[in-house]
Amino acid sequence: MLVSTFNYRSICMWILPMLFFTYQFILRLWPGLVMHHIMDQLTIDAGDFGLLAASYYYGYAGMSIPLAILLDRIGARYVVFLSAIFCGIATLVFTHTDSFCIALLSRGLIGAGSAVGFLAVSKVVSEWFPKEQYARMIGLSFTFGLMGAIYGGKPVSLLIESNNWQDIAQIFAIVSIVIGCASYVFLRSPNAARFSDAQPLPQKASFSAVLSSPFVWWLAVSNLLMVGSLEGFADVWGVTYLTKAYQLNKSDAAGLVSLVFLGMLFGGPVLAWFSKKIGEYGVIIGSGIIMAAIFLILFSSHNYDGMLLTSIFFVLGIMCCYQVIVFSAGANLVAPHNLGITIAFLNCINMLGGSFFHTAIGKTMDLLWVGSLEDGVKTYDLEAYKYALSVVPVCAMIGTAIVAGIAVCRRRSVTLCAFKNDL
Repeated sequence: MLVSTFNYRSICMWILPMLFFTYQFILRLWPGLVMHHIMDQLTIDAGDFGLLAASYYYGYAGMSIPLAILLDRIGARYVVFLSAIFCGIATLVFTHTDSFCIALLSRGLIGAGSAVGFLAVSKVVSEWFPKEQYARMIGLSFTFGLMGAIYGGKPVSLLIESNNWQDIAQIFAIVSIVIGCASYVFLRSPNAARFSDAQPLPQKASFSAVLSSPFVWWLAVSNLLMVGSLEGFADVWGVTYLTKAYQLNKSDAAGLVSLVFLGMLFGGPVLAWFSKKIGEYGVIIGSGIIMAAIFLILFSSHNYDGMLLTSIFFVLGIMCCYQVIVFSAGANLVAPHNLGITIAFLNCINMLGGSFFHTAIGKTMDLLWVGSLEDGVKTYDLEAYKYALSVVPVCAMIGTAIVAGIAVCRRRSVTLCAFKNDL
């Protein structure tokens, strides 16, 4: 514990990385609100847009572990400063380029910079707050962070409807740069940090131990397959699907999708309570089944029912918090000293799920394109959306089956060990 009590200075230190954590949710979501503008500017189709959306997750996943190491070595001040500046510059480049390759690179840089958001929050909280306050402050940080996702939906969509989308993107870029500069000027590590008993940086042995565990690998793969509801649908494709299937305007569709993130505010505590009753694997399996069922409802009916859609998107958000339980299950698969690298590995594979789903959805839509154009840009009918998005519930069920297999194998291993001990 670095600081025995926290005060206003601790709160100020926490606010800076928390603002960036909140802000990166907006950066993550806003391309889905201007999909057709981007496709028109870059002269691309849905497959290329899917690859463009996926590049964010490649950058995010690729930099998660390196940034965690950098935070330990040089501190949150410099890492948040550089990451926020890179995000701002990359956003400007992405907004004004008409080159698809440059757009891919800049979007990847935005993802790489965004990866520091939660990591920096965790670092600052561990330095400036008492150990017994860590879980509470992390939970509060997630609450504010998800507010960025909620207000990155309908409110931003309304701004885009009444203003040029590039002007809004420039404001996002300026906000990022301001957060970065403020972090450089004000963010500090406590003097006690140099004398702390912090955990050593991950060593090669820790990586090897985690990567050699088949249970960790299967859990990571199942997490990747089940994450499509959030990273494949809610992040990008949900708004356009709702406008096509239910004839909603973009702001109303974005408002409905924002309910997924509102549900996530409650999902952590709800699923944690259920995990104590039916076990971690039972909660993950149940979440996968419910997520798949929700998509069957979305695909089977196109009559707008506001109450039904509101309810199922809120429930979908609660179920998306199964990821928290996955991290908890992963922690029980490794030795305590390998916990940090295990969580980083699971989160890295989890973010790769976004790249997988965006690419798969976009390429499938291109295969199903019937030749329609609007202002020179490809448009896709409802069937193309439905078939392309069906990868989300199908993969959710595959991931659920894998988790069920892990649960059975773990139960048999425990039983076998108990049997051997009795002998």
